[in-house]
Formats: sequence, structure tokens, C-alpha cells
Amino acid sequence: MNKQENEVRKIFIKIRMNEDELKRVKKRKEQTTERSLSEYMRNVSMQKPVTVKYRNQSADDFLKDMLALKKELNAIGNNFNQAVHKLHLLDKIPEFRIWISHYDGLQKSLVSKVEEIKLKVSQLYEQWLQK
Repeated sequence: MNKQENEVRKIFIKIRMNEDELKRVKKRKEQTTERSLSEYMRNVSMQKPVTVKYRNQSADDFLKDMLALKKELNAIGNNFNQAVHKLHLLDKIPEFRIWISHYDGLQKSLVSKVEEIKLKVSQLYEQWLQK
């Protein structure tokens, strides 16, 4: 698709800034949905609306904590799985058979809940990324 003649941008405008000013402009641009610095500068100079991204810091902090919790729960579940697996090797000893049967159900319940939490945190993370 060819751009119409009036849409083709052939004219360059140069402006001078110091390092601090450039950093501030780039920081403001990063807070918007504009793809390029040129597009941002063009919209600002033409007084066109610029969409600013809004992030809820408390939600970001919560999500960060939940992702850390997800990692910890995953590690706990893995350690528990390994322990129960080792106990299965000892099931020839009668005292361990009762203990194994009791904790085998607990292990399955724990793994199920850990997977459920991981799924919910992942869904929340994906949902938050889209906003």
C-alpha cells in the first residue's frame, strides 16, 4: 500500500537539547504508547492526544510477590515429591507402609493446590501484561 503524497514525511526538523532534556523527553515517551520518539515528538508538537500508560504500583508489587510465592511453592512441591518418592523405596518396612499411604494422599493434594495457585498467578500475570 502506497502512502498518499501528503502522508510521506520528507522534511526533517532538528532541535538541540542537552543530555538531561533528552533523558526527560525519552522518559516521558516511554510512559506512552507511542512507538518511536519521532512519533511522540510529532504528536506533542501538533498538540495531538498522546496515550499515557498507567501502572498501579500496588498491583505491580502484589504481582511481584505472587510470582516469588509461585517459585517457592514450586520448590516446596518438588522437595515433597522427592521425599515421598524416597519413602516409596522403603515401603518394604511395615511402619513406613502406613506412613506412605497417609502422606501419598497429602502429597497429591499439595501438588494439586500448588498447580492451582501457579495457574491462577500465571493467569493474573498474563491478564496484567495485557493492560
